[in-house]
Amino acid sequence: MLPQGMDELKQGFIFGVQPSRTFQMHQDTIRGTIDQIQAVQQAVFLILNVERYQWLIYSWNYGVELKSLIGQPVEFCIPEIERRIKEALLQDDRITSVEQFQFQVEKDVVHTTFTVVSIFGTFDTKLEVNI
Repeated sequence: MLPQGMDELKQGFIFGVQPSRTFQMHQDTIRGTIDQIQAVQQAVFLILNVERYQWLIYSWNYGVELKSLIGQPVEFCIPEIERRIKEALLQDDRITSVEQFQFQVEKDVVHTTFTVVSIFGTFDTKLEVNI
C-alpha cells in the first residue's frame, strides 16, 4: 500500500545556504581554513583547472571544457571560451555573474581576464587557454 498524504512530507523544510568555509590550499600543503570571498576565489581557481568529464572523482557539473578547443580557429574559440567559463563558474551558487571579458591572442594561446561577481564581493581573475 502506498502512502496517501505525500504533501504532509513536504511541509516544514527550510532550505538554507551552505557555509562557504573550506580548507586553504597552498602549493604543497593545506593550512587553516578560509571563508567568503577567499573561498570563492579558491573555488574559481579549482574549477578552471579541472577539465570537465575527464576525472571520475568530480561531478559532471564541475570543471570547464577547454580541451576540445585545441586546433580550432581563434574566431570560434574566443566566444566559446567566454561561454564555457560562464557555464562552469555559474554552477557555484555563490557566484552570481561572470563579466567584463577581455581577450589577448598570442600564437596558440588566448589570455583572458574577467570579473567574477559573487555574493561576497567582486574580484578579477585570468586564464590562459591553449588553442
